Order: sequence, then C-alpha cells, then structure tokens
Amino acid sequence: MSEPIVLGIESTCDETAAAVVQGRTLRSNVVASSMEEHARYGGVIPEIASRAHAEAFVPCVSKALADAGLELSDVDAIAVSAGPGLAGCLAVGVSGAKALAWASGKPLYGINHVIGHIAVTQLQFGPFPKDTLALIVSGGHTSLLHVGDVARHIDVVGTTLDDAAGECFDKVARLLGFPYPGGPHIDRHAQHGDPHAIRVPQGLTQGKAGAKHPYDFSFSGVKTAVARWVEGERAAGREIPVDDVCASLADSVATVLAKKAMRGCRQYDSDTLIVGGGFSANSQLRAKLLEFGRSNGVEVRIPELRLCTDNGAMVAMLGVNLVEAGVAPSAPDFAIDSAMPLTKVSM
Repeated sequence: MSEPIVLGIESTCDETAAAVVQGRTLRSNVVASSMEEHARYGGVIPEIASRAHAEAFVPCVSKALADAGLELSDVDAIAVSAGPGLAGCLAVGVSGAKALAWASGKPLYGINHVIGHIAVTQLQFGPFPKDTLALIVSGGHTSLLHVGDVARHIDVVGTTLDDAAGECFDKVARLLGFPYPGGPHIDRHAQHGDPHAIRVPQGLTQGKAGAKHPYDFSFSGVKTAVARWVEGERAAGREIPVDDVCASLADSVATVLAKKAMRGCRQYDSDTLIVGGGFSANSQLRAKLLEFGRSNGVEVRIPELRLCTDNGAMVAMLGVNLVEAGVAPSAPDFAIDSAMPLTKVSM
C-alpha cells in the first residue's frame, strides 16, 4: 500500500482541530481554540467547550482538507479522539467523524488521545526504535509508558497519583494571581528567577514512598509546599519574589520528571525517550530533559511547540500507524470513553 492519507479530528478539551497526514508528512494542520472563552472562569467549562466544538467542527475539517488540496474522497481513513477527555467535547468530535465516515464510506478509528501525543513525534523524528520509553506530560496526565508497538501494545510504567504536573502549575499560578492557563506565565517568570531560591520538595523521590513508587508522580505536595511558603511570606508582610517562586517550582518539577524518565530508560534498556503533551512546551522541562538525556546517553525526542498542545496532526499520525499495522477500524457504534486507559490504543 502507498503511504496512507488520514484525516485526524481532535475535540477532547478546548481545541477543535483537524489535520491531514500522508505517511510521515503533515499536509495540513488546523486548530481553533476556545481558550479565551474559559479564561474568565479560571478553567475549562465543558458546556462552553462543547458548544465551541460544534461551531468549529465543519470549518476546521473543511480548511484541513482544502489546505491539503484534497477532497474527503481522497483520504484513506478518518481518525478521531475517542478519549480520554471531557465527555461532551468528545461526543461532538466523534459524532461529526462518524457522520463523515458514514457519508464517505471511509474506515473510522476512534483513537486514544494521549497515545496520539506520542505518535506525533514521528512527523519530526521518524519511526520509533525498539523499546522506546515515552513521557506524557499534560494538564491532566503525567505518565511514563513503554512503547512496544504504538499501534498495538503499550505498557504503563508510571502514572500520576494525585496532581499532574500541569495541574500543579495551574494551581500555583492562580495563587500568584496569573490568569488561566497559568503554565505559560510561570514559564516566562521562571526564565528570570533563581531556581534554587526556594526549597521546593521533589515529590515521590525520597525515602519509602520514593522506593515504593520509583516511576510514579505526585505533585500535590509540591503545590502545597509552595502555597504555604507564599502564604507565610504574605503573612509576614514581605513581597513575593514571583520570578524566584516560578523558577524554583519549575526546576523541581522538571528535575523529578527528568530523573524518573531516565530511570525508566535504564530499566527498559532504552536509549530513546519520546516526550508528548501540552506541558512539554515548558522551556525549563525541555532544557532539563535534554540535559539529562545527554548525560545518560538517551536521545530525547520533544516535538516542536505547535505539536505539543492538542492538535489534529497527532490524531492523524496515530491513525496512519493503525492503518499501516493492519488494525481493524473501530465498530460504527463505538462509544466515547472519557477515562480511556492508556493501554488501549484504539476503540
């Protein structure tokens, strides 16, 4: 078979996105975000996001096909995020994708959005080597995965026990008075601060808890420690050194992620680490992972910034993998799964 052409559709949270991938070539990538509509509420409101998806679905898909110079009849398959994500948002994308597949007679794959974050790196770096480790860092997920076969077999090595890295950043950002989403604000301030100014604990790395959970992540205590320090300074009437707080937090979180990822690479004898998810856009994390990768002899593959956040390219790229592997399309009546397990690649 020649390089499959797949239309990918994404609607798990507040981005409506569509893209066309042919083989390992990105032919179009369209993203419409409803982020500004949620900012005033300090977080994503599912009802508002769902309505925005319904409005943006047809324009996004139409533009993705037009930018690729294709008609719907030219694609070999359609892929859509079926989970995990917000149920109402997933329903819009999956319903639309099912309608397109039914009307065009194309096979449809309901894919795991999180695994899409791994697959998208193939657009830049090519196929995965054997025994690849993947670090997923997004708003709601911090997970370490062993990729046996991205289309068929993925094992969870470690996962989030409480707050994910992105949630930790958003909660501290709110404490510091930054608007939602807080991650980019912390990133910018951290670049001007001293990462060692404040002692921030490194979650699940010490003592019995660290030994029991060598690959799991916990950032709730990190958030609490920073919050208590800030509250103590305010109670004493001292000005908060915002840049230093952000730098110390970012350094702690990035160090934990890099240490555990490298430990996982040693455990699985892997010399490649794939990084994916919106939080992988964080500059401190990118620098720390590359630094640890160099010192441990591990190639760290981090996607370019536009492919870190939710997009249709990641969905289409995973769809290409499924088509190439000969995986059967999803049943026409497949359901969305807002808590889709990371071991499940497609429905």
